[in-house]
Amino acid sequence: MVPAETESRSESGDAPRPPRPTLPLIDLSVKPTPEPPPTGLTATFVRFFIKGLAALMPTLITLLVLVKVWGFLWEAVGQHIIVAIGWMWWTLSNNGLLPYKSAGQIGRLWNERDFKVQAIGVSLAILTIYVVGLFVGNIIGRTFWRLLEGGVMKIPLIKQIYPAVKQVTDLFFTEKDNHQFDGSRVVACQARHHGVWAVGLVTGNGLEPLSDAIGRDMVTVFIPSSPTAFAGYVVVVQRRDLVELPMSVDQLMRLLMTGGVVSPKFGPNDEARGPEQDAATTVEQVKLAQTKLSGDVELAAAAAGRANRGNSG
Repeated sequence: MVPAETESRSESGDAPRPPRPTLPLIDLSVKPTPEPPPTGLTATFVRFFIKGLAALMPTLITLLVLVKVWGFLWEAVGQHIIVAIGWMWWTLSNNGLLPYKSAGQIGRLWNERDFKVQAIGVSLAILTIYVVGLFVGNIIGRTFWRLLEGGVMKIPLIKQIYPAVKQVTDLFFTEKDNHQFDGSRVVACQARHHGVWAVGLVTGNGLEPLSDAIGRDMVTVFIPSSPTAFAGYVVVVQRRDLVELPMSVDQLMRLLMTGGVVSPKFGPNDEARGPEQDAATTVEQVKLAQTKLSGDVELAAAAAGRANRGNSG
């Protein structure tokens, strides 16, 4: 007896395809045998150099980020505050309100290359940003800030750049009042292929014309790439096809930047887990899925048997 699918392919002239082989499940609890480390002076030097680099890399990257933040605060805000202080001192001294000092004396006193002056500028920059936050945090300040933004938006070149930059900054820094996904904005969706899940961040309510066209509630999801989690792509999926994950944005970024090696903790007593700790859990999940699948098959066979007995009766 030839299966119906094979017969239809044979009648259409196509060669029958062989049945797809069933691949065995991957047992994550079995570790591959590691290769012996290479010997020799060069191999030993490279091995220990990599170990030292791996030990120092988190500290070096942290210091690099702090230096970049320091430089940004100084160049964007701090040095302009120092220049303003020097100009005000020179103006007040010329008007007799302060002891007279020449522009050269004030410049030497507030030398921008001096680390103490830069520390004062960065400190004043942080204080200025905090005061601006207090100002726009109330109704009057927020209204005034919106009026200021409306005036800036009328400038020809800035109005093409400012809205896009504001949307990106609001995404990461603005507190959201809506609660589309209470407790978590990290979701999983089948972005590219059915059965293959991607983890991403909910960034919006989707495209309204698309939602109206298909009659479904859509959501915009940003899928970060690994290990550069700040790059990625955007998909628009149905809200019902999303699976909320009890993860924070920091946990998602840690998962992506480590290539999935470090799993986030999901309980108060859990710690960050590596592949060794996840292996046993994954195997148990696979066995549970196999048991559930076999149970479903047995239930379906029993239902078919009852139906056949009913038809014969």
